[in-house]
Amino acid sequence: MTDVIADLPLDDRPRERMFKHGAETLSDAELLAILLGSGVPGTNAIQLARILLSEGMNALWRRDTRDLMKIAGIGPAKIARIMAAFEMSRRIASGEPEEPPPFDARVLGAKLVTAYGHHTQERLGAAILDSRARIIGQREIFIGTINNAFVSTRDIVKFALLEHAKSIVIYHNHPSGDPTPSDEDFSFTGKLKHSLNLVDLELTDHIIIGAHRFYSMAAKGQMQ
Repeated sequence: MTDVIADLPLDDRPRERMFKHGAETLSDAELLAILLGSGVPGTNAIQLARILLSEGMNALWRRDTRDLMKIAGIGPAKIARIMAAFEMSRRIASGEPEEPPPFDARVLGAKLVTAYGHHTQERLGAAILDSRARIIGQREIFIGTINNAFVSTRDIVKFALLEHAKSIVIYHNHPSGDPTPSDEDFSFTGKLKHSLNLVDLELTDHIIIGAHRFYSMAAKGQMQ
């Protein structure tokens, strides 16, 4: 195969074939090549896509961005397009409504298991709730264990205030796969709840994510 897709016959170029015959006629590598946009010297976009898909589409979805950055020819712009495409697909598949959904630990917990259950490093995030307990925003805040120096309750409170939250739900994953709370989880939850109360904000729940299930402290009556 040529090193440059533009040198291919028109009928072999993914973008032209998509417009002529439809996206459903393209292989996974060809679809990914369109997202990549270009290859590198000696490797065109289709060949680069095949490298990324060597272990399958699901494996690519689970790969950490830092691992992808180690592949020659894969920079931040290409990674951003891939991640955006996966996230758009996830939202379409999940049928998320445009109206902000009400907080439901079972619904959010299941989504978090899908999004975070495969990670090998702890990640902490928060869902922002409005006065009607609807989720109006969600963001990953920290990477690392919740009892290390990089996780500050002050920073979480600041984040909640800047997002005009009425209350928040925090969540983090256990790379071990077991979502059972640790003593550090309970200690951090109590400290954060107290800090939020000082500025009239509420900690609604702390959801801990495992490989196949989650643990809701609120559902277990452990948010007092």
